[in-house]
Amino acid sequence: MNPWLTRRWPTPHWPSVRSRGRTDVGPLLLTAAVIATVTLLAGAVPPLLRAAADKAVQGTIRDAGTDSNVLAHADWERDDGPTGGRVRMPNLAEAVDAFLARTTSALGPDLDAALLPPVAVVNGPILNITDGSSPRTFQFTYLAGDLGGPDVTWIAGSPPGPAVSDEYVEVPYDGPPWPVQIGLSEADAAALDLDPGDRIPVKDGQGRDKDVRVSGIYQPADSADPAWRLAPALLRPVPGVDGVGTTRFNGLLSRDSLPDARLAVDEDQLRRTVHFAPVPDALTSDSTTALASQVVKLKATSGSSSDRDQSLKWESQLDTVLRDARTRNNAAAAQAAILLAGVLTAAVLVLLLAADLLVRRRTPVLSIARQRGAALPDLGAELVIESAVVSLSAAAVGLALARAAAPGVAWTWAVPVVLAGAVAGPAFGTLAAARASRDRRQPANPAARRWIRATGQLRRAAVEAAVLIAAIAAFVTLHQRGLVPAASDGDTGELTGDLILPVSALSLGALVGALVLLRLLPLGARFALRQALRSRRPLAVFGAAQATTTAGRALPLLVLVSTTALASFALILGATVTRGLTDGAWSTVGADARLDVGADAQTATPALAERIAAAPGVGQVVVAQVTDSARVFAESTLLTPRLVIVDAAAFQHLLATTPLPDAPALARLTAPGPGPGEVPALVRSKSGELRTGSRLQLPRERAPAIRLAAVGTAPSVGGVDDVVIVDATALAHAGLPAVANTVWVTGPGAGRAVSNTGVVSDVVLRTDVLRAQRVAPLTAGLTRLAWTAAAVLLALGLLGLTLAAAAGASQRWQTLTRLRTLGLRPRDVRWVAAGELLPPVVVTAVCGPLLGAVLARLALGPLDLRLLTGQAADPAAVLPWWLLGLVSVALLAVAATVVPVESALRRRDRLSEVLRAGE
Repeated sequence: MNPWLTRRWPTPHWPSVRSRGRTDVGPLLLTAAVIATVTLLAGAVPPLLRAAADKAVQGTIRDAGTDSNVLAHADWERDDGPTGGRVRMPNLAEAVDAFLARTTSALGPDLDAALLPPVAVVNGPILNITDGSSPRTFQFTYLAGDLGGPDVTWIAGSPPGPAVSDEYVEVPYDGPPWPVQIGLSEADAAALDLDPGDRIPVKDGQGRDKDVRVSGIYQPADSADPAWRLAPALLRPVPGVDGVGTTRFNGLLSRDSLPDARLAVDEDQLRRTVHFAPVPDALTSDSTTALASQVVKLKATSGSSSDRDQSLKWESQLDTVLRDARTRNNAAAAQAAILLAGVLTAAVLVLLLAADLLVRRRTPVLSIARQRGAALPDLGAELVIESAVVSLSAAAVGLALARAAAPGVAWTWAVPVVLAGAVAGPAFGTLAAARASRDRRQPANPAARRWIRATGQLRRAAVEAAVLIAAIAAFVTLHQRGLVPAASDGDTGELTGDLILPVSALSLGALVGALVLLRLLPLGARFALRQALRSRRPLAVFGAAQATTTAGRALPLLVLVSTTALASFALILGATVTRGLTDGAWSTVGADARLDVGADAQTATPALAERIAAAPGVGQVVVAQVTDSARVFAESTLLTPRLVIVDAAAFQHLLATTPLPDAPALARLTAPGPGPGEVPALVRSKSGELRTGSRLQLPRERAPAIRLAAVGTAPSVGGVDDVVIVDATALAHAGLPAVANTVWVTGPGAGRAVSNTGVVSDVVLRTDVLRAQRVAPLTAGLTRLAWTAAAVLLALGLLGLTLAAAAGASQRWQTLTRLRTLGLRPRDVRWVAAGELLPPVVVTAVCGPLLGAVLARLALGPLDLRLLTGQAADPAAVLPWWLLGLVSVALLAVAATVVPVESALRRRDRLSEVLRAGE
């Protein structure tokens, strides 16, 4: 007969299913609680992290300001006249409007939806104001949007008008300066001491006079209008970025005066640009990849900057900003994934241990059912139905709670836990039932018994070797590839399959450490037994014998060591991030407080520093000139590092007396330069373009450039990687005196001393920066996850300890009760039980935190924690020994309470029942 015709589906015995469920409701509820808790954590963390990533992207765009704008440039139509001159184009404002519409239509729909309405900016060249002793520059600007330019109120004079009444005018190229009318803000007019009708004394870069006249003085109707951010000097004087104390002024053009502005300068000196500012609230972490890709494609279609035609030339740093934000998001996701992988590993091991305990309790019932003729498929189906109902119900509860606590749910992370809960119990139960009816006998041949024993040892060695090889491969991949995926255009921001191995490195490392201890613990137990046999203490002999008998149990020790090591790693990660944030705040500010002095008050900086130094609670005050994006040439290559001109000795003392990294190379700045006329400098560069031994040039206006020689590596200043540091005295001797614009202050009274200086300045407090970094979405989320994971792992470890003790309680107390027939007192029995339970717990309490520290040493580097802490380099691992000690104390405390609890529960056991059960 065909065997397929006789095959039948398993037939569960429903009364047995219900009776077993009622009998073992406690272990089943415990399993359900573990599954629900871990599912809640695994299901809620990814959506919460995704929401934090969205907030981080939006915050990054806001912090970037105009650097994240998308810019479009195009040259004007030539204004050559028929007689060889230049023609005034009265419809120039309409050409700007057409340029606005043209650039808007060139955007894709997704990019257009993520950007604010465009603003066109028409800028003239930078002109030098000739009167006065301090360097000042002037520029005229025209602003236009879809609904016109920003609204202003004219408080004196009138809006700029046309210079001539005729529509058609042709002027020669070498004619006199063409007049142009502009409006000045009230602050600019006051600083320049000008009134309507006055002429601004300005010259261009070639020394030619320009006829720029003030038609009126205005106030902005809304100073928060985004259009003003593109030309802040239209509202007030703005300090320049050239590092020599220059102040920038700006004049507002109107639609009527715009044609005159073009005739007032050379043909190619009036530049028009359309700015598209991103909408932060419209950006999410999922949209960064597509938007960055569209920006890159837009720039790829851009015309060449050398082309003198009207083709669109695109420029933007939005793709770089989005890539940086996506890199930080990917780092946070990977760091969260490695913690979640550890929690899932521990949860699976605990579920296996809970299933083992449940099967131990059910073995007599399953054996009787099997001996009475129950088929293994039927028993397996009954156990699968029971475990599936428990696991799926618990998972549903956990996912429902996750959905209530988070904006979404990630069910894929819960799959390993649900599978472990659904499969472990039926697998162990079916094997136990199969052993009850197995007719295989122990062979009498010693060689056959040795073969069976050697086969089992080989299988165990093969499993351990596989875990070891996987762990080595995971750590090698983690260090070579890293855990943070590259922020490429095709990156989706999700963890891909190639990250599974490095993400599992921590869990595999914990398992390898547990397997090593599993090999060593029986050796230690046997050694302790041999030593006890030589003593005259029977309790030590009995305890060592019991410990030797149970030392080979693999699952309990795997659970204890893995959970303790993973919990210790989570604590170390949380402490490292916390310390890294503190160091990052020091690196960002440079002291307890920093004062960024405005351009108008920079001459008073030395006196201001003396007044701050005299304030109570101030330890040290250091002044410096800090110039971002300074122009420095290295072998004809223009670089834009942060230039710091400071007293080298004072700055070195500041670094030495604060948690900032010391920089002994600063002492070289006071020595003579390596070459004649060279000023020693310290350099730091992320790309390697600035390195020790290189020769640099610092250009000056109307003077030869100052030659710099890199004599060492500079420390990071303000968290910036590209830095050039020069001694102020040495640079002054070379002909460029410093104009201090930064004051670093240390001491407990630093914040109070710089808060009320009466000088136009920006105050940056280290405590404020640290507070802002701690509440940053990604950093706060990772820190909370680290502490939560540590608590969950510790709870799983304590639960595993309780389950391991409960699994062997029946057999342990049967043996101990029989020992009472030899004269042992109840107190002696408890000591013997403690001798059996404590060795693996003591080993775990000592080696678990140490294993966690080793894992932190191996895994923290590739996690790129600096992306979240704001440091220039990855933070060093911080070992919170008092927290690790609490983990060990918690394990020992729970183990110490197990024996009294078991003794109280077994107090009513009768010796006759125990002896009869042993038969």
